[in-house]
Amino acid sequence: MNTKSNKFAGVGILTAVAASLCCITPVLALVSGASGIASSLSWMEPFRPYLIGFTVLVLSFAWFQKLKPEKATGIDCACEEEEKQSFWQTKTFLGFVTIFAIIMIAFPYYGQIFYQDNDPRIAIVSSENIQELTLNVSGMTCDGCEDHVEHTLVQLTGVIRVTASYSEELAEVEFDVGQTDKKAIIDAINSTGYKVEDEAGIQDDPPHGEPGHVCGPDGCN
Repeated sequence: MNTKSNKFAGVGILTAVAASLCCITPVLALVSGASGIASSLSWMEPFRPYLIGFTVLVLSFAWFQKLKPEKATGIDCACEEEEKQSFWQTKTFLGFVTIFAIIMIAFPYYGQIFYQDNDPRIAIVSSENIQELTLNVSGMTCDGCEDHVEHTLVQLTGVIRVTASYSEELAEVEFDVGQTDKKAIIDAINSTGYKVEDEAGIQDDPPHGEPGHVCGPDGCN
């Protein structure tokens, strides 16, 4: 019985990790510096609900195996078996596995904490140089994907504001054409592994005040 519950616990760990791999990979890309792998597992996102359900099912069965009463024939030797149990066969280990699975499954809801530096540097620019670019971006599947695209773009000199949306498959970028250009922005997005499919729109953005105004993370004033 202990062997069975251990096997189900192992399967539970694997499926819980797999359920969030599409969102974990962008963070691994950030940490490792291998930005291009960010979207490599985005194809798994449609399977996430099924993997979560399978994880819950597997761990529930593992707990059932661990907690169900001993048969009458095994009661006499129960104490002896308990003494022989290793840590890997205990309820404590199964509890750790369950907590780990919950943390993995919930990763998309807290993954943004790894992207603390998503604010562009404040720069003094002319309002005449400011443009807004909207791009159709494929491959984003969660908030972590959005954060990865935004984090990459704010590293470009001249980028003032970035808003990415995986649900709409869009990236909106406000930038200073005197310091960067559309090609550099598109190349930066493509370097993450997500792909710019086409240009949704580009326009001048004059109503930001007089030349020489200050632009920062929240736009220009």
